[in-house]
Amino acid sequence: MAAAASCRLLRLAPHCLRSPRHSLFPTPLALSLGWRRYCAAAPPVAATAMPTGDAVGEFRRRIRVAEVKGGEDQGTSWVGKELTVRGWVRTCRAQRTVTFVEVNDGSCLSNMQCVLTPETEGYDQIDSITTGASVLVEGVVASSQGGKQKVDLKVSKIIVIGESDPTSFPIQKKRASREFLRTVAHLRPRTNTFGAVARVRNALAYATHNFFQDNGFIWVSSPIITASDCEGAGEQFYVTTLLSNSAEGGCLVNSIPSKDGRVDWSQDFFCKPAFLTVSGQLNGETYASALSDIYTFGPTFRAENSNTSRHLAEFWMIEPELAFADLNDDMACASAYLQYVQVKYILENCKEDMDFFDTWVEKGIIDRLNNVAEKNFVQMSYSDAIKLLIGSNKKFEFPVKWGLDLQSEHERYITEVAFGGHPVIIRDYPKEIKAFYMRQNDDGKTVAAMDLLVPRVGELIGGSQREERLDYLEARLDESNLNKDSYWWYLDLRRYGSVPHAGFGLGFERLVQFATGIDNIRDAIPFPRVPGSAEF
Repeated sequence: MAAAASCRLLRLAPHCLRSPRHSLFPTPLALSLGWRRYCAAAPPVAATAMPTGDAVGEFRRRIRVAEVKGGEDQGTSWVGKELTVRGWVRTCRAQRTVTFVEVNDGSCLSNMQCVLTPETEGYDQIDSITTGASVLVEGVVASSQGGKQKVDLKVSKIIVIGESDPTSFPIQKKRASREFLRTVAHLRPRTNTFGAVARVRNALAYATHNFFQDNGFIWVSSPIITASDCEGAGEQFYVTTLLSNSAEGGCLVNSIPSKDGRVDWSQDFFCKPAFLTVSGQLNGETYASALSDIYTFGPTFRAENSNTSRHLAEFWMIEPELAFADLNDDMACASAYLQYVQVKYILENCKEDMDFFDTWVEKGIIDRLNNVAEKNFVQMSYSDAIKLLIGSNKKFEFPVKWGLDLQSEHERYITEVAFGGHPVIIRDYPKEIKAFYMRQNDDGKTVAAMDLLVPRVGELIGGSQREERLDYLEARLDESNLNKDSYWWYLDLRRYGSVPHAGFGLGFERLVQFATGIDNIRDAIPFPRVPGSAEF
């Protein structure tokens, strides 16, 4: 055993130990003989004592306010039990003999009302218990004497962990506009609205993984840096190391490598132009061609100089790909996914937050989401949708004509007015207004594409059956003036075991908007990235 251990250690030893002649370049024979002699003559390896250290403590899940007040009894089952709350002060009201401190730990909309008296340990810090301060509170849960909550916390001890200057803290009890809160995005999660948005966003992400995992999909991490343009629109952010910041004041233009008056990308990090991805779809198709059903869920980017309430430069996309599937399978998957995450999960698991949105953000939102489950999804062709819009005699801001893309006002009219709130899927769009990878229909004019429209938002999901025929796909790349050499690996999927397949993309922030009623997409993501703004 000792000799065997020495042989293993020898693999890590320098050459001079392996050769009896200490040659820097031993011959194979000398190396072999030296190896045998060393292994045969090696003495037992002395055991070394292991250093001692303290054991790592056991991780214990903390009790959150949501666990106390989130049940049907709103906390009454906790009466008489000891509780420790860690959180941030929302308000502090001092009276003659008692002080009420509202503490929120972010786990739910509700605050824990903490009741302090002069006998409370730490009461001498009362002047530091101001809005925004972080505190640790210990006490016993008791039935509340007030009518706003069922229980409160009779405090035995309070510790101010972090003070907050009440004169400069920007989040006060009075309501602040969402425009102002975007300027303090690092603090806006402490408000009721953005705390609720964050929790619903988290629940939607969790439900997304649940849905696809339960249906046999495999999650794939698609790259953020790419050399391809999935949409073919050219609105991408460049990724480059050619712009050096080593010079004082930043990079000098004449220091950028060039050739024939153009940027010499061969000297860049990837030796070619590289971009932040606009979609994980193309990479997702590669794994669907091996694992059957997959989905990607990650950040994507678009350098579209748009300052509307519907656009972000950085956003998250959910993009499943289904192998051995056509457009009908794609529509069925998209419908089932939306019904699951919106109704079966959000309405059941985010009740307090959804009641808040229904009261303060969009009245009737809970009924609207329930309609998604209760009303059947309707499908119609793009051509029929154009006829419907023209026949409505409604004056739209944007023209309605076959061959033009539908605008948000058209989509909302179809789902809200024409179909009375039903989700509607428009399919078979003109190929000239859709991406190169969509499967061409037999009529030669349209592609097997679909958009899922919902009330208040318009298009929420866009998908298609992918073009699995090599000759058709090459022709579409040529028509779109895209370099086939850049898509060689994507074309290979059609050369080696191609199958019919389909998929869709869903902008996650638009899903958050649909679920919460938030009207500006910049409020549906923690730190919005838009033209002229990359703070935080």
